[in-house]
Amino acid sequence: MDYLLTEEQRMLQDLARQIARDRIKPVRAALDEEETFPSEIIQALAQADLCGTIIPETYGGLGLGSLENCLVLEALAEGCVGVATTYAASFLGAYPLLLYGSEEQKQKYLPPLARGEALAAFALTESQAGSDAGAIQTTAVKDGDFYLLNGTKQWITNAGEAQFYTVIALTDPTKGARGASALLVEKNDPGVSFGKKEKKMGIRASVTREIIFQDCRLPKDRLIAKEGLGFIVTMKTLNLARPGVGSLAVGLAQSALDEAAGFAKERHQFGQPIIAFQAVQHMLADMATRLEAARALVYAVARYIDSGPKDFSKEAAIAKLFPTDMAMAVTIDAVQVMGGHGYMREYPVEKMMRDAKILQIYEGTNQIMRNIIGLALSKEYARKH
Repeated sequence: MDYLLTEEQRMLQDLARQIARDRIKPVRAALDEEETFPSEIIQALAQADLCGTIIPETYGGLGLGSLENCLVLEALAEGCVGVATTYAASFLGAYPLLLYGSEEQKQKYLPPLARGEALAAFALTESQAGSDAGAIQTTAVKDGDFYLLNGTKQWITNAGEAQFYTVIALTDPTKGARGASALLVEKNDPGVSFGKKEKKMGIRASVTREIIFQDCRLPKDRLIAKEGLGFIVTMKTLNLARPGVGSLAVGLAQSALDEAAGFAKERHQFGQPIIAFQAVQHMLADMATRLEAARALVYAVARYIDSGPKDFSKEAAIAKLFPTDMAMAVTIDAVQVMGGHGYMREYPVEKMMRDAKILQIYEGTNQIMRNIIGLALSKEYARKH
């Protein structure tokens, strides 16, 4: 379908697709098997000037919007969701700065990101604080002109690879969620260490580790915005990032559909290609229809965000929920269309099915997305009546 993209948007998408085709697809199986961090591909993205898409031109970026970001993420995910997650997670770490950072913080941290010389990460989750983000226990106690940071963050994408981290910690534990604040932590700050690389079902090219803070002493100018705004920073950050997760799902599903359809044309049974059988045609038709619906949804929400609404939490949740459920279903069907071949590592769809699952989990589970949508609908109903 023609989504009426501008020439600049098409060029951006084509550039990302070229990198996916030439640099990611040839090595994605090895990256998955060996669980290798894709540093060379990140360098290629930097050389293509794609590491600063959403960073303002003032700080060396391209100053583009949510739609352009989604187009790049979709294209990269067609190559490998693990690689695309590494790329996307850096923006997740940068959103708090873009939204609430001081001019000094932006001048220091954003230009290296835009040049691809640094990666960022967002550190919220803890062992007892997943969907219940208000249950975090990491603390940042004021000590003169410093904060003393203590605690452990779990399952942090890019941990150990990123040069700086946006960390959500309690500056006033007596206030619960209202006592949380956002702070900037650099990789080499004293008191910062990292756990082992987690062994994951999918997105194995992406690095996931614990971050451990032991009396990590941070200057007070590392505070983002003001004390007590940590969860506002978090929610605004996740709202901006969730359509990007939808884009990863769209790219992944497109790649799975392409593999399944291509196989169905070549695989012969009972004297004809299996794509001639109505049962297979219907599976592929349903896959294509759900995929196109998800793509249209993501693009529409991204355009809506770029139009500047004050609150788009419901729309962002919808743009994550539907596409990621779709990607899980489409990758499962792609394996089914390919039968025993699809189950073998020699073919990429088994990896795609493994990769798809995390999209329904990270940056807010799809059950939490339904909570957000349902709450928004109840508020809208109350206003109308």
